Amino acid sequence: MINIKDRVRNKELHAKIVSAEEAAASIKDGMNIATSGFTPAGYPKAVPLALAKRMEQEKFKVNLWTGASVGKELDGALAEVKGIAKRLPYQTNNAMRTAINNGEIQYTDLHLSHVAQMSRYGFFGGKVDVAIVEACAITEEGHIIPTTSVGNAASFVQSADFVIVEVNTSQPLELEGMHDIYVPLDPPHRQPIPLVKVDDRIGTPYIPCGVDRIAYIVPCDIKDDARPLAAIDDDARAMTGHLIDFLKQEIKAGRMPKNLLPLQSGVGSVANAVVAGLANSDFEDLTVYTEVIQDGMFDLIDAGKLTFASGTSITASPDGLKRLYANISEYRKRILLRPQEIANSPEIARRIGVIAMNTAIEFDLYGHVNSSHIMGTKMMNGIGGSGDFSRNAYLTIFFSSSVAKKGDISSIVPMCSHFDHTEHDIDVFITERGVADVRGLSPKERARVIINNCAHPDYQPMLLDYFERAVKATGYAHTPHIISEALSWHTRFLETGSMKIK
Repeated sequence: MINIKDRVRNKELHAKIVSAEEAAASIKDGMNIATSGFTPAGYPKAVPLALAKRMEQEKFKVNLWTGASVGKELDGALAEVKGIAKRLPYQTNNAMRTAINNGEIQYTDLHLSHVAQMSRYGFFGGKVDVAIVEACAITEEGHIIPTTSVGNAASFVQSADFVIVEVNTSQPLELEGMHDIYVPLDPPHRQPIPLVKVDDRIGTPYIPCGVDRIAYIVPCDIKDDARPLAAIDDDARAMTGHLIDFLKQEIKAGRMPKNLLPLQSGVGSVANAVVAGLANSDFEDLTVYTEVIQDGMFDLIDAGKLTFASGTSITASPDGLKRLYANISEYRKRILLRPQEIANSPEIARRIGVIAMNTAIEFDLYGHVNSSHIMGTKMMNGIGGSGDFSRNAYLTIFFSSSVAKKGDISSIVPMCSHFDHTEHDIDVFITERGVADVRGLSPKERARVIINNCAHPDYQPMLLDYFERAVKATGYAHTPHIISEALSWHTRFLETGSMKIK
């Protein structure tokens, strides 16, 4: 067993140091298991792996609640042994996704800022039975120092019947001090969140817990399952160029300051590439108020462009993690991790004027966005935090390449196959083709701007033909659709493998 006693600073707690197998034995069929982790960062690993081995023999299931997606040692391991009955609020694991789309796991896709309060109120079918939290250390008072994410861990610890702490010795102790833990009271007792700048500290550097609430402490040395980011391609570079030009026009028009407003960026390769591209721009003294800190944020810090970044998770690639740990003494001065109900707070996003930048699977002529489903039925990952920001940001931008599947799919369609974000929430669309600024436009005006500025030339004539026929067929209706034909693009792809008319 790994010696972790120097990281467990309360000597009374040394008696609670056990193997992962012993801790996992406390988990029973039907329990609500709530864990740390937001993206594959800061999630428990040893106990879930031990639990998965038990499930292979005993064949039982639990309900799994997290902050967002987690790594293969948790989502993957439990999904592969068919050990999950219900999962929420977000996932990215292939085995989990397959089980959800096969009907083996019931999945509740949620706005990430809502999860903590909903769990405290018991909306998910009962209370938290056990919280399993990764830590880099435990304080003398029995409080938990998180690692590379916070997510919902603080709320889950507060609500759980008992707590299991995984002390991960692969996580550097220098992470201590990079967290700001503040859990708001629930209505009707809630007070305003006292945060007015991205670098404000309003809570504690640890998750309040206490010696008596910790049932087991488990040693672990498994690293985060960091995922590589796709190389920055020509489409991403073009989208970044369009973004920079657009933001410069906003500054010139007097609609934002020279150092912009706090940036929010979604997770993934496209979002990371767009942020990384800002490192080569003229913008300086940037700030970030977001959920995930990706490699692109390190680029901005290293370029001297980023003053401060607030998030709930450091979601780095394998190379990004090495870079973080090698330069943690510098990065810790400019990065702070908070609970996701604070990092994703719609109220804060509205008050400080966030520029929200997220990615779409597809968007339609009138400005609705699908960010979660493939062909309207198969869950990809989930809505994540994009809804928290898109409806409440000062400026909401969605990015997508104009085509997918080597051109067989147009990312711009007559009608989305699934709706995550409505036309009322989005201000700007950007593809490699250009920028569609749809602020203040009617649906028919939006359609022409989106087709002309963002659609791929292979699909522009088809989209324009559909739109013009729909306008005439509906007598110039407010949002013209030929309903029988609106989803035919998706049907055509399912039948022929291409949205193009052959």
